[in-house]
Amino acid sequence: MDFHWFLPTNGDSRDIVGGGHGTPVGSAGGVRQPTVDYLSQIVRAAEQLGFVGALTPTGAWCEDAWLTTAMLASVTERLKFLVAFRPGLLSPTLAAQMASTFQRLSGGRLLLNVVTGGESHEQRQFGDFLGKDERYARTGEFLGIVRSLLRGETVTFEGAHLHVEGAQLSKVPDVAPAIYFGGSSKAAGPVAADHADVYLTWGEPPAQVAQKLDWIRSLKPDMRFGIRLHVIARDTAEQAWAEADRLLRGVSEEAIAAVQAGLARSESEGQRRMLDLHGGNRDGLVVSPNLWAGVGLVRGGAGTALVGSHQEVADRIEEYAALGIDEFILSGYPHLEEAYWFGEGVLPELARRGGWRHPAGDGVQATSAVPFAGVPISAR
Repeated sequence: MDFHWFLPTNGDSRDIVGGGHGTPVGSAGGVRQPTVDYLSQIVRAAEQLGFVGALTPTGAWCEDAWLTTAMLASVTERLKFLVAFRPGLLSPTLAAQMASTFQRLSGGRLLLNVVTGGESHEQRQFGDFLGKDERYARTGEFLGIVRSLLRGETVTFEGAHLHVEGAQLSKVPDVAPAIYFGGSSKAAGPVAADHADVYLTWGEPPAQVAQKLDWIRSLKPDMRFGIRLHVIARDTAEQAWAEADRLLRGVSEEAIAAVQAGLARSESEGQRRMLDLHGGNRDGLVVSPNLWAGVGLVRGGAGTALVGSHQEVADRIEEYAALGIDEFILSGYPHLEEAYWFGEGVLPELARRGGWRHPAGDGVQATSAVPFAGVPISAR
């Protein structure tokens, strides 16, 4: 299993910070500003702890992913950057050139997270006026051009949405960056099957995730899968749930109402599935063992968290892995401290079980000992 962390380029906090689908510009910031110094602390910690990469979001509510990660590449050596971007906002030739440059200058540390865009009102802020199904069709055309260019081909293409003539790259990367792609809509499936290396889903209960993976496997049997989750892991289950309760106490009814009103406008099928888990209500937020939907009350996009002892969180990760999930993209508030909780607690537990090893080599461990590993705790 591979584990990635998250870069809060909209700001960070000890409380839940909004962002993602349906979030108004200017309302998603945290008390810790996303400075290069602070984000550098996060990526250095992630690299030391054993995360393979770090996802950087895209949207009007956060800093630009390309520029931010380019600045952070120089303060890391191994960590990869999963750069989220929207294909309708730049030409495919320029995107391929940017990806080639990043891949070459970073030493092969770029991963691409292609985001079609689930909110027409936000897309229009960037000058994109296509409807949802048209956006998926354009994404397919876009990725076809980009992948051909990264293979060193000269591309002439005229589709319903994109047109290039004699496009080519002056330099081609030794290894093309992997393409990560998510989407729960019917139109997303064929695009994923044709162009994605890794299909991503948000953290739904295992039975729902299994259904989604079966759908994609029916279109591309050899697809690799990833899941996006928050995490609250502590020495005991009681401590973890106390932290979840603390986060929930910091959320006002007014904030929930405002965010849910914005999310209700979303055209994203994945966002609708997230909303269905909690219905905008504080009650019944434990939607599956150790899976808590409280984050989604005030945050768009990924809205669920794994909550429990390090052993319990490891159990749930193994449960998702048994379904076919290979990659886990995680986050927590604050992102610096929570990276250490997971990296010093859950990763060594998974290593002890034989399910994970530090990407820097077998002799490297995130921590030398976990005194609480194996200590029985009561489940909530």
